[in-house]
Amino acid sequence: MDVVLEETCRQLPHGGDHDSRRFIAERLIEAAQAGHSTLGELGIVARHALAEIIAKRG
Repeated sequence: MDVVLEETCRQLPHGGDHDSRRFIAERLIEAAQAGHSTLGELGIVARHALAEIIAKRG
């Protein structure tokens, strides 16, 4: 999960602020608890969370 979080947050300015990183991390934890544990699955979840952050910033 750490690898996916870091790779995803690199796409945000300065590696993402605390709230953005926490949002993505929470989504990753939820996915892992639901049984999605491969890097591919977690990457998809993280990218969707990142897209939500970007859309909210508009």
